[in-house]
Amino acid sequence: MKTKWTVDSSQSDVLIKMRHSIIAYLAGSINKFNGHIDIKNNEIEDASIEFSLDVNHKDTKLEQIDTHLKMNDLFDVNEYPIISFKSTSFEKVNKNINFLKGNLTIKNITKAVELDAEFIGINAYNGDQKAGFEITGKINRKDFGLTFNSFNQTSGLALGQDIKLIANLEFTV
Repeated sequence: MKTKWTVDSSQSDVLIKMRHSIIAYLAGSINKFNGHIDIKNNEIEDASIEFSLDVNHKDTKLEQIDTHLKMNDLFDVNEYPIISFKSTSFEKVNKNINFLKGNLTIKNITKAVELDAEFIGINAYNGDQKAGFEITGKINRKDFGLTFNSFNQTSGLALGQDIKLIANLEFTV
């Protein structure tokens, strides 16, 4: 039997990382997540994911290891406050390995990206069934006009070219 699950925004979040820095932790309570996964026999058959992240929201939890790196410097958050993703296709490779293709928009630049989608599993919580799903991917920040660079004064290390996105999504029936 196939079951359609919908994303629970309040239990979903996204982490944006670069080498030497955790730039932002964006919790679902202030961001919009939409989507569904179809599960049959404890395996994902299909998925559609969409999220919109408000990187300029005052409640965004920031952990900045490199104090010179500011969200505004990298993302120009006042002019471009939203990072969005909308999937266009889902490809199942095996039980745990899946690919989610879609369009990622940062600073009004939209590019097609391919992300890894891992089905964590199904658990019961307070009588509700919950399905966990992790989406990860690397993007080249220069593809999206994210050219700001800073050097850590003590070690002279530059930021990496890649930005890693890690989205933890929780679904309910």
